[in-house]
Amino acid sequence: MLATQVKQKDAVFYFAAYPAEDLLRKVQFISRFYGEGESIAPEPAEAGDEIAAFIGRIERTDKAFQRALSRQKVHAILNFYETAATQPPIPGTVLLFTSEMLAFDPIGGLQNAGNMTEPAGKYLIIDGQHRLAALRFYVQKRPGEAAGLLVPCLIFDGRSEDFAAEMFVIINSTSTRINKSHLIDLYERVSWTSPDKKLAARVAEMLYSEADSPLRYRINRLGGRSRQDKWILQAELFNELHRWVLADKPDFEGRGTLNRLAGLYYGAVRDFFKAAEKVWGEAWGHAGYMVTQPVSLKAMIRVLADLAEHDLEPENGRVKRWEERLGPWTELQRSFRSQGFYERFAARGQVERVARIHRELARVAGLKDGG
Repeated sequence: MLATQVKQKDAVFYFAAYPAEDLLRKVQFISRFYGEGESIAPEPAEAGDEIAAFIGRIERTDKAFQRALSRQKVHAILNFYETAATQPPIPGTVLLFTSEMLAFDPIGGLQNAGNMTEPAGKYLIIDGQHRLAALRFYVQKRPGEAAGLLVPCLIFDGRSEDFAAEMFVIINSTSTRINKSHLIDLYERVSWTSPDKKLAARVAEMLYSEADSPLRYRINRLGGRSRQDKWILQAELFNELHRWVLADKPDFEGRGTLNRLAGLYYGAVRDFFKAAEKVWGEAWGHAGYMVTQPVSLKAMIRVLADLAEHDLEPENGRVKRWEERLGPWTELQRSFRSQGFYERFAARGQVERVARIHRELARVAGLKDGG
């Protein structure tokens, strides 16, 4: 279908005017919506789609988005669709997400306008479920009027959960907006969360709050009140910690309690960043350098995972030992200056750039080539 490709820094997404009937066939409703004697049942979340699964679980609890309010909101929107004459019925964009990478073929000499392939699966509705629910009832009730109606849509695509977290994920299908940071905060409180995610969430929380953490109050998290400059989103930090935990494949029951494991991982991250801070010197936390920007912090956590494979113990003297190991990074200070950084570490996006920085840092430190 015809679309406009929008590029903002490392992000690429699309704007499209979707025919109403085509769009309704391609979207996935997570919550239940009601019309006049009819309803839209929630569709099961796809395997691995934790955000959709999370919304679906909330919808089926006593604290779900109240059905009366949902019904009232849908009816109000439906009434507007039916009575709008000179006003556009859907003036605001609907936000859609697919984990599939969509192909884009520019038309002629244009760079940003072209044909975008649709995903094989269905879109997750990030924002606009009520508008699209009302639209479905409108199409059923007045198909003649709805024919030819175009819906403005912003479409985000991505390879992985990292993409959704690093861009933004705001869900508007419950009484409160739920973003990725909030989801991480809740990992320890819900029984269905896997132990590896609970562990990574606990370590991320400790890195934010513990007095001896080099990242204390530097993590941008939901509800945080610190006025210090933030270096990394909680969701981005969590993703890297979770990646490390999964690579370790620890036997959680055999290696101790969640608190003990979290203490071990936290201690390693704390000591590593203490060593890194000394090695980077004035570049650490300096606005003129990219050392404490998200791409670099994430790459350094991957270096830590490499280092921990063979030099995690003993804990005593670890900061000094790792400071010596990372010492060659001092020579990279010029490469990490903000000016020209993105040219020196050219990449098609942040995911690729993090991998490239990881490889360079691991190489200079004499570790295995980062992947």
